[in-house]
Amino acid sequence: QLQASGGGLVQAGSSLRLSCAASGRTFSNYIMGWFRQRPGKDREFVAAHRWSGSRTYYTDPVVGRFTITRDNAKNTVYLQMNSLKAEDTAVYYCAAGADLSMTIATLSRFYQYWGQGTQVTVSS
Repeated sequence: QLQASGGGLVQAGSSLRLSCAASGRTFSNYIMGWFRQRPGKDREFVAAHRWSGSRTYYTDPVVGRFTITRDNAKNTVYLQMNSLKAEDTAVYYCAAGADLSMTIATLSRFYQYWGQGTQVTVSS
């Protein structure tokens, strides 16, 4: 089970840190991802982290602004979001996928576990 938290209402240029706490099993060997669904849009990939090799991958619009990290000891993954823009407004979901390569980590259908989502609203 994944529990996402940390969303809120902030002004453009602000920062937020989302957390995704896992329970019930360890996800240390999984790829952990963050996705978001903006109003009227399909769910889209934001970032992914693979523990092995500490590899990370981001969608272009968030490169340099968002950072995904994980703490396996706490079974938690984080998404640090800086310099937030109005277009970052979305419901953010965390997800865990087993046996994923980073080449398909951007595709939501390969993730087996999903959190419930946390709302991020950025006012301009």
